[in-house]
Formats: sequence, structure tokens, C-alpha cells
Amino acid sequence: MRVLITGCYGQVGHCLTAQLVNKASTIVLALDRDQLDITNQDAVNAIADDFQPTIIINAAAHTAVDKAEDEVDLSYTINRDGPSYLAQAAQRVGAAMLHISTDYVFEGNKIGEYDERDVTHPQGVYGESKLAGEIAVAKACDKHIILRTAWVFGENGNNFVKTMLQLGATRDALNIVGDQFGGPTYAGDIANALITIAERISQGDTVDYGVYHYSGFPHVSWYEFADAIFDTAKEQGVITTKPSLTSITTDQYPTPAKRPSNSCLNINKITDAFSIEASDWQAALKNIQAYAG
Repeated sequence: MRVLITGCYGQVGHCLTAQLVNKASTIVLALDRDQLDITNQDAVNAIADDFQPTIIINAAAHTAVDKAEDEVDLSYTINRDGPSYLAQAAQRVGAAMLHISTDYVFEGNKIGEYDERDVTHPQGVYGESKLAGEIAVAKACDKHIILRTAWVFGENGNNFVKTMLQLGATRDALNIVGDQFGGPTYAGDIANALITIAERISQGDTVDYGVYHYSGFPHVSWYEFADAIFDTAKEQGVITTKPSLTSITTDQYPTPAKRPSNSCLNINKITDAFSIEASDWQAALKNIQAYAG
């Protein structure tokens, strides 16, 4: 298995690289934007032609949701054009393309969990550009897996867990949104899911290509997630005093980009197809010292 990873310094890319580098019979080329600009088609083609990957995993993205409202062209260049170039290169060299997407492709107001058959209706530039990337990948590469996920956190990069720990170290009280719900998803579990799929493809198993959902369980609000973070941090001595938390509404915390009130993803399809279980975010928090650095 020859795996090309893009965005290798991001949350998922970092975990992918760490998990793959020591695997037997696996050759990894892990590149970040300084080493490969995925928006440069000639550069993408040159890497693909030289390395001849059997799997391309795109973990690169423009994920600054609020900035995307102003950085429209940049968002589409990174989230649509880059994946399109990678998928075209994958098709040309006979590789499979694994691409990470997001719950933001949905409107976010459904009652119940979103599954892969639900109609997409993004509410902001970030979601629109990610949906455009999904469409481009599916069009360009026959062997594609699009993995939608949500509420990603990990030891590397910026995320909600790190933000809470930083704020909790300096503030006695915090207001946390309590009317947005989703499944926190550990980046290491996303990486493991992608590797499981890649290995099945490389082994020649019959794979149903297309869109899959993957996220954590149980589903919680941001307020409930923050409460769990601080409980764990206090238990493990990362903080000495838990800040007082107040649940507020989305309207009380306005942002440039609209957030989904419902980011809950149904993962039955990926579980049935690949025996991949939901991300156990509560277990991932047990190593909370790793997020506090």
C-alpha cells in the first residue's frame, strides 16, 4: 500500500501519518502545504506521477468557518479545486481517493440524525465549498470515499478541547452554547477509520465507494462536551478548579458564519460496510494532558 497524505500537519493528517509510518508493507508520503500545494494542479500531478500512490488521503482543508465568509475564493480553491486535482491524479494513476468532508454540508435543522441520503443544504461558504469538493471528487475519481465528520478534536492543531482548557486555566466562569448538538470526534479515530478503509481497498475487497458518515457518540451539546472536558481535566489534575459553566443559546453567541443546531451523524452505513464503530470521545479525553500543552 502506497499512501499519499496531504495536510499531514493538521489534526487528522498528523494522526494518519503517526499510525501509518510503522505499518508493515506500507509506504507513506506525508506532505503539508509547504511541501505540496494541492491547489497547484501541475504540482499535484508531478507528485502523483513520481510517487505512484495506490491510496490518496486528502486531509487538507480550509476549515476556518468564520473567515471563510470573507475568504470565499480561498475557501473554494482549497476545498473544491485542490480535492478535484487530487482526485483527477488518483484516477490517472489508478489510486483510490479518500477525502474528508463535514456535517456543514447540511442545513443543520433536521430532527434526528443525518444519514448519507439526506439532502445537502449548506448555510455558509465553508459548507458550500466543502460540498463543491465532494461533488468534484466524485466526478473525477471512480474509486472515491468521502468521509463526512464533525466536531473534530485531537492533540495536534486547534480545537474545542484545547480552547476550553486554555480558557479554564484563566477564567472562573464560562458561557457555552447549549442548543447545538453533535458527536465529538477524536482525530485518531478518524485516521483509524480511513486506514481501515484503505486497507480493505488495498486487499482487493469489494468496496461500495461513495459517501460515508463517521463521528463520535454519545451525541451532546457544546455545553455538555465542555462540562465533560472540565470534569476530566480536574480529575487528572490538569486544572485545579473547574470553572462555572452557563448554558447559553446560539442567539446569545453570534458568529459571522451560521452554525448547525444539529450536527448529529448516523454512522450505520460505515459500521455495516467496514465494522467501524463510533468514535469514543469520552475515552479519548482520558488522555487529556496531551491537549493541555
